[in-house]
Amino acid sequence: MPSIQISRTHAKNMKEARVAIEHVAEKLAEKFSVDYGWEGNTLHFERLGVHGNIALGRGRVDIAVQLGFLLSALRGPIEAEIHRYIDRELGPEA
Repeated sequence: MPSIQISRTHAKNMKEARVAIEHVAEKLAEKFSVDYGWEGNTLHFERLGVHGNIALGRGRVDIAVQLGFLLSALRGPIEAEIHRYIDRELGPEA
Protein backbone atom coordinates (compact mmCIF):
# COMPACT_ATOMS: atom_id res chain seq x y z
CA MET A 1 0.00 0.00 0.00
CA PRO A 2 1.46 3.37 -0.97
CA SER A 3 2.28 5.84 1.78
CA ILE A 4 0.52 8.53 -0.25
CA GLN A 5 -2.35 7.86 -2.66
CA ILE A 6 -3.99 10.75 -4.52
CA SER A 7 -6.65 10.44 -7.24
CA ARG A 8 -8.36 13.36 -8.87
CA THR A 9 -10.07 14.49 -12.01
CA HIS A 10 -9.08 17.28 -14.37
CA ALA A 11 -10.49 19.03 -17.42
CA LYS A 12 -7.35 19.15 -19.60
CA ASN A 13 -6.78 17.17 -22.79
CA MET A 14 -4.02 14.54 -22.66
CA LYS A 15 -1.35 16.78 -24.21
CA GLU A 16 -2.06 19.64 -21.78
CA ALA A 17 -2.26 17.24 -18.84
CA ARG A 18 1.09 15.66 -19.75
CA VAL A 19 2.74 19.10 -19.86
CA ALA A 20 1.16 19.92 -16.49
CA ILE A 21 2.40 16.66 -14.92
CA GLU A 22 5.87 17.33 -16.37
CA HIS A 23 5.82 20.66 -14.49
CA VAL A 24 4.79 18.84 -11.31
CA ALA A 25 7.70 16.41 -11.78
CA GLU A 26 10.13 19.29 -12.30
CA LYS A 27 8.97 20.91 -9.05
CA LEU A 28 9.20 17.62 -7.15
CA ALA A 29 12.68 17.01 -8.57
CA GLU A 30 13.75 20.50 -7.51
CA LYS A 31 12.25 20.29 -4.02
CA PHE A 32 12.93 16.62 -3.17
CA SER A 33 15.83 15.70 -5.50
CA VAL A 34 13.96 12.90 -7.29
CA ASP A 35 14.87 11.47 -10.69
CA TYR A 36 11.96 10.89 -13.04
CA GLY A 37 11.03 9.62 -16.48
CA TRP A 38 8.01 8.73 -18.58
CA GLU A 39 6.88 5.24 -19.57
CA GLY A 40 3.83 5.72 -21.78
CA ASN A 41 1.40 7.92 -19.86
CA THR A 42 2.96 7.11 -16.49
CA LEU A 43 5.67 9.22 -14.95
CA HIS A 44 7.91 7.23 -12.58
CA PHE A 45 10.08 8.95 -9.97
CA GLU A 46 12.54 7.84 -7.33
CA ARG A 47 15.35 8.72 -5.01
CA LEU A 48 16.78 7.10 -1.94
CA GLY A 49 13.87 6.57 0.45
CA VAL A 50 11.03 7.33 -1.97
CA HIS A 51 9.59 6.04 -5.23
CA GLY A 52 6.29 6.27 -7.00
CA ASN A 53 4.39 7.16 -10.11
CA ILE A 54 1.87 9.54 -11.59
CA ALA A 55 -0.52 7.74 -13.96
CA LEU A 56 -2.21 10.07 -16.40
CA GLY A 57 -5.54 9.25 -18.00
CA ARG A 58 -8.25 11.13 -19.83
CA GLY A 59 -9.75 13.39 -17.21
CA ARG A 60 -7.97 11.61 -14.34
CA VAL A 61 -4.61 11.48 -12.60
CA ASP A 62 -3.56 8.91 -9.99
CA ILE A 63 -0.50 9.42 -7.83
CA ALA A 64 1.10 6.70 -5.70
CA VAL A 65 4.12 7.39 -3.50
CA GLN A 66 5.97 4.92 -1.31
CA LEU A 67 8.04 6.56 1.41
CA GLY A 68 10.87 4.84 3.21
CA PHE A 69 11.06 4.70 6.98
CA LEU A 70 12.90 8.01 7.48
CA LEU A 71 10.76 9.99 5.05
CA SER A 72 7.51 8.57 6.41
CA ALA A 73 7.81 11.12 9.23
CA LEU A 74 7.46 13.83 6.55
CA ARG A 75 4.40 12.27 4.91
CA GLY A 76 2.10 15.23 5.68
CA PRO A 77 4.33 17.98 4.26
CA ILE A 78 5.24 15.88 1.21
CA GLU A 79 1.59 15.11 0.47
CA ALA A 80 0.67 18.79 0.92
CA GLU A 81 3.35 19.81 -1.60
CA ILE A 82 2.10 17.27 -4.14
CA HIS A 83 -1.47 18.56 -3.76
CA ARG A 84 -0.25 22.13 -4.14
CA TYR A 85 1.66 21.35 -7.35
CA ILE A 86 -1.23 19.33 -8.81
CA ASP A 87 -3.76 22.06 -8.00
CA ARG A 88 -1.52 24.71 -9.52
CA GLU A 89 -0.82 22.78 -12.74
CA LEU A 90 -4.14 21.00 -13.38
CA GLY A 91 -6.47 23.64 -12.02
CA PRO A 92 -9.59 22.90 -10.01
CA GLU A 93 -10.88 19.37 -9.98
CA ALA A 94 -13.24 18.69 -12.91
